[in-house]
Amino acid sequence: MSRKLVRPRDDRMLAGVCAGLARRFGMSTGLVRLLFLLSLLLPGTQVIIYIALWIIMPNEDRQLAY
Repeated sequence: MSRKLVRPRDDRMLAGVCAGLARRFGMSTGLVRLLFLLSLLLPGTQVIIYIALWIIMPNEDRQLAY
């Protein structure tokens, strides 16, 4: 069974994007959050990508309804 890219309801800090990415790729949620925070030190579009994923990634409870 492949893991789907969804935002979990139980492990959210802000929108659940980092928690969803961590679950999808089998990583620690804390590590993904730390990597995202460290990436903010570099120039780029990290915040725009985060917001886009927030909009695009479905909530876990909506995903289970299908």
